[in-house]
Amino acid sequence: MLGFRFRRRHLLFATALAAVPAHGQMQTPGTAPATGPDAPRTSPTVTDPQGDTPIVPDAAFDAALPPIVDDIDAPLEPVATPPATPAATATTTQAAQAPIVEGALPPPTAADPVLAQPLEPLGSFDTVPLQTVADTATGEDAPDIRYVVDVRGLDPLGLNDEFKSLSALNEGGGKADNATQISARAREDERLALRLMRSLGYYDGTAISTIENVPTEKNRIRAIVSATPGPLYTLGSITVTTQATTPPDLVRRELALKVGDPIEAARIQGAEANVSLKLPQQGYPFVKVGERDILLDEAVHKGDYTLPVDTGPRSSFGVLRTEGDPVFALDHLNVFPRFEAGQLYDNRLADDLREALVATALFSTVSVEPVRTGRVAPDGTEAVDLLVRQTKGPARSLSGSGGFGTGEGLKVEGAFTHRNLFSPEGALIATAIAGTQQRGASATFRRSNAGKRDRTVSLTAGVLYQSYDAFNAYTGTIAGRIAYDSTPIWQKKFTYAYGFELTGTAEEAYDFTRQERRRQTYGIFALPAQAVFDRSDSLLNPTKGYRLKLNLSPETSVSGGVRPYARTMVEATGYFPVSDRLVIAGRVRAGGIFGIDRDDLAPSRRYYGGGGGSVRGYGFQRLGPVEPLNALTPDEDGNVDLADLRPVGGRSINEFAIEARYRFGDFGIVPFLDAGNAYEGSFPTGKDLRYGAGIGGRIYTNFGPLRVDVATPLNPREGDGKVALYISIGQAF
Repeated sequence: MLGFRFRRRHLLFATALAAVPAHGQMQTPGTAPATGPDAPRTSPTVTDPQGDTPIVPDAAFDAALPPIVDDIDAPLEPVATPPATPAATATTTQAAQAPIVEGALPPPTAADPVLAQPLEPLGSFDTVPLQTVADTATGEDAPDIRYVVDVRGLDPLGLNDEFKSLSALNEGGGKADNATQISARAREDERLALRLMRSLGYYDGTAISTIENVPTEKNRIRAIVSATPGPLYTLGSITVTTQATTPPDLVRRELALKVGDPIEAARIQGAEANVSLKLPQQGYPFVKVGERDILLDEAVHKGDYTLPVDTGPRSSFGVLRTEGDPVFALDHLNVFPRFEAGQLYDNRLADDLREALVATALFSTVSVEPVRTGRVAPDGTEAVDLLVRQTKGPARSLSGSGGFGTGEGLKVEGAFTHRNLFSPEGALIATAIAGTQQRGASATFRRSNAGKRDRTVSLTAGVLYQSYDAFNAYTGTIAGRIAYDSTPIWQKKFTYAYGFELTGTAEEAYDFTRQERRRQTYGIFALPAQAVFDRSDSLLNPTKGYRLKLNLSPETSVSGGVRPYARTMVEATGYFPVSDRLVIAGRVRAGGIFGIDRDDLAPSRRYYGGGGGSVRGYGFQRLGPVEPLNALTPDEDGNVDLADLRPVGGRSINEFAIEARYRFGDFGIVPFLDAGNAYEGSFPTGKDLRYGAGIGGRIYTNFGPLRVDVATPLNPREGDGKVALYISIGQAF
């Protein structure tokens, strides 16, 4: 509620008081003399000897008045006592000498002996409060008064819902012990209606409550709250008192009010909050908005608005300071700011620094606050240092994830992380994978914010066993990577990554030359690189925008000879919001491998289609060229059972997908259609596309959506399953 003062025009009225004439005897107020035979006998009447003769004659009274002088500061003169007249003197003497008549006053009564006794101690009194019928009655005797609430006059102002949410009558649930309780609640709602109307600028509004019986129902009462808003008050003038700023109209520009606006509490408080928000973004970190004053004029229904604002000095960034239990020294703290010393102060950059420190997950508490220094820069701004207060938090954590996919089986992954084993931000991550079709372990050293904010350097060593329809492999890998990544607090438009990979793998696959499956060893050296252009609105659950991704990996395979080649993949995704609840998402992906024959590629480096991240409805890696596991015997129609076929992978792939993501609260439904295939050649042809369709469910959490998809192939081959199930964390794309 806004504070305000009224400016009113008052009319002064002189009120004459009527003099009450004096009487010689007075009767008891409110009674009349008794008459009749039962009337009490009265004492003889005593006649006033003076009668109507005035005590002081008018002439003597006027003569005693002091003369009126023009000097109002002059002291008052004493009033002379008028000379006594003979009649007055005789009357006074006679009254003094008159004897006292016996029996005129009643004799004194004897003292009540009870009053002379000492008071009883307080502890002897019964302090149990009185109980009402409502307190003691039970069962059929308990009061059962019910009421309905009728609110009038607030709906045109759009206040009905707010009134109902705060109403004392509504809070009572339509039940009360007695009518007095209903009246008390109704009076409280009168005051509520007045507050709500004033919050919109109706300061002359009135509200009245009435209680009436409902004729058609026993023990039913109707509580009516009637509100009359009256005229709307608007801003007649706006005055801001503040220091000089750069630009000169900065405060008035950010105070989003204009003459003629309604004096609405939310509007005015929001405008003042905007000043407190925007000025620190434009070089004034110490701005203080004072207490407003609104002077209302009920004659014209306008208000004169005055707001004092202390902007403080115009400031620029200084240096970082730190105190507390240090997690990082100043040299590493200076990696995080996105501003330079001498840059005009912007509290959004200070908040960004604090959020980046929080994102390291190494602090129990951390704060960043500006500190005045008194140092004046050449541009006239005052340098402001940022004080970073640090408190260490736990550096160790355990994490886990799991999923299931048709053809991929069940997989559970767990990790132990020490995020600051090699300070600053040198993490050691130990990971283990267990599943029906893969098992492995790895260790990773990762340096976050390595010399530059959001730059990550990592080195990984791991072993992995995989057993799929396409291949069976024992793999050992050493890899290094440098990445400039997006983070939840700063999603970047452009990110990149590059590194190296040294892999040794022993894989069993089908040898077309020998017409049999055999195990072969490969040594692979790769230089993978990735570039991403991201204009989506979220990393985990985008609802609008698009992404473009390019992967390029020059590689060399050593297996009976040295064979260089290149693996490429291009992917584009788009997100189109149809409404607040419905988003249409689409993906196109194509890849090719150049410079090597398919049979010279390690099976694990080939392209395969099908699975939860590819064409749903088909098993993992089931799409693409296939080979017979055993000798195939055609049936009488010339068909063979493709259930005995195993995928061998290809050198190219294309995929298409479209989803309708409908969300309601923390849940969602996603119908989808996928298409794609893998091909033996280096370029995808787009022929023989396989289609899958299905529906998925989503549970939205703070770490991303939990996904469950059920799909079926629309044009399956012999041996393809009818239903495929996929469970994982995150959207499909």
